[in-house]
Amino acid sequence: MDRTTVKPLLLALTLATIAPFAQAATTLVYCSEASPAGFDPSQYTSGTDFDASAETVFNRLTQFKRGGTEVEPGLATSWEVSSDGLTYIFHLRDGVKFHTTDYFTPSRDFNADDVLFTFLRLLDPKNVFRKAYPAESPYFTDMGLNTTIKSVDKLDEHTVRFSLNNIDAAFVQNLAMSFASIQSAEYTAQLLKEGKASDLNQKPVGTGPFVFKRYQKDSQIRYSANRAYWKPEDVKLDNLIFSITPDAAVRLQKLKTGECQVSGYPRPADIEVMEQDPNLRVLKQAGFNLGFLAYNVTHPPLNQLKVRQALDMAIDKPAIIKAVYQSAGQLAQNALPPAQWSYDPNIKDAPYDPTKAKALLKEAGVAPGTTINLWAMTVQRASNPNARMSAQMIQQDWAKVGITANIVSYEWGEYIKRAKNGEHDAMIYGWTGDNGDPDNWLGVLYSCAAVKGSNYAKWCDPAYDTLIQQAKVSTDKQQRVKLYQQAQQILKQQVPITPIANSTVFQPLRKEVVDFKISPFGLTPFYGVGINK
Repeated sequence: MDRTTVKPLLLALTLATIAPFAQAATTLVYCSEASPAGFDPSQYTSGTDFDASAETVFNRLTQFKRGGTEVEPGLATSWEVSSDGLTYIFHLRDGVKFHTTDYFTPSRDFNADDVLFTFLRLLDPKNVFRKAYPAESPYFTDMGLNTTIKSVDKLDEHTVRFSLNNIDAAFVQNLAMSFASIQSAEYTAQLLKEGKASDLNQKPVGTGPFVFKRYQKDSQIRYSANRAYWKPEDVKLDNLIFSITPDAAVRLQKLKTGECQVSGYPRPADIEVMEQDPNLRVLKQAGFNLGFLAYNVTHPPLNQLKVRQALDMAIDKPAIIKAVYQSAGQLAQNALPPAQWSYDPNIKDAPYDPTKAKALLKEAGVAPGTTINLWAMTVQRASNPNARMSAQMIQQDWAKVGITANIVSYEWGEYIKRAKNGEHDAMIYGWTGDNGDPDNWLGVLYSCAAVKGSNYAKWCDPAYDTLIQQAKVSTDKQQRVKLYQQAQQILKQQVPITPIANSTVFQPLRKEVVDFKISPFGLTPFYGVGINK
């Protein structure tokens, strides 16, 4: 079937399925781009997974103000930091209810035991729940929190103390990130008793604005309003439905016909069409993101600097931006986006030079016709609106210097799983900042600690690592800027990645949707969002 159009019969059937919900005054249907890999936020690093869990079902001790990067109280109403920066005491919100579902009924409110369970599970590989339910916690370890946090202690039912081994300048921001979502200790104890530990990743229970109802893989996720939510003004919908729609053209059709009220990740070519539709609005803002190509430096010949330099300078990046990103993309030369403080504007790309690239490959002993597996994402992102097209253009560029690129794609969850295992040679990926701190880029994506996580280049440079670790434990912002800029220079010289583009974020929605705010972190949150009757 041609998926670029929706046939009348299919449209009628789809409307028959969704219409009762779409027509309800307080139900919102979101056309999402992919299926989540699971619903335990600590196990993932992808916006797809966070949208389906952390941004709906869960809360954290701290949280970001809607549409911004400023931290505000969440499940903790306040906190104090010791003079040496190594002790944080959090005062917990009273009267917060965990969700009541058809698989769990809480007997008590949220308290310090839930905070302890959440973080002790992340800290201790021997934790009973880690053994019952295999868990990697990639973000937690990528950020070095497994070594930063010394201990977590319950002072009383509503007071928790975090003791650190070293200063972490962004610690409060880190706790507002999706991976730090608070789980119910009572629910996990029930799962252990029943021998169903893995249900934590399939049947989530949180304190957030929406209660998980059911998930039909590759089809839809359904949530209902949490009427006992501690911040009732953030719950304006009776029902929230994620209609999983990988094809951007189909998402556009569903948005235009009213089958969904909000749609994820539009194609740049569709923006003008959306803006001309009187029933739609398109919100936009400068993106806090980067689309890039990561080279797996553990795979020959990519373990040679000259080879990475050659492949980098063989890519015609302006051509990719013109064809793939169109008016939504700006040339990226650095591993940080310009909006990130500590960005070094002096870093420049090597010039596009296929002739020199050929010479470097010859010097490195790489024979013409050498094959490199080039992985391309199958989902749309603001940072990568069409990774397949980008891969095809890189394939053509590399062919001009004697390299055969074999394009490989997988379903999103499989793509990430295999990439973390290091199965790729080179891969197209993207990142949107999660907390406004440079470490969220330079540490999470390129540190030695992240080699088994989100460091898809598998690159570990001791000099670079020393700089970013020094920056992370400094409370002097100017010193941090200096250290991070030195690290950016090393990153550019060693070429573990080719930065391609920073892109504008577009959020299409129907005009009846009110109070939607674009997240600077690339998430799609629905707390506080309503629909005009």
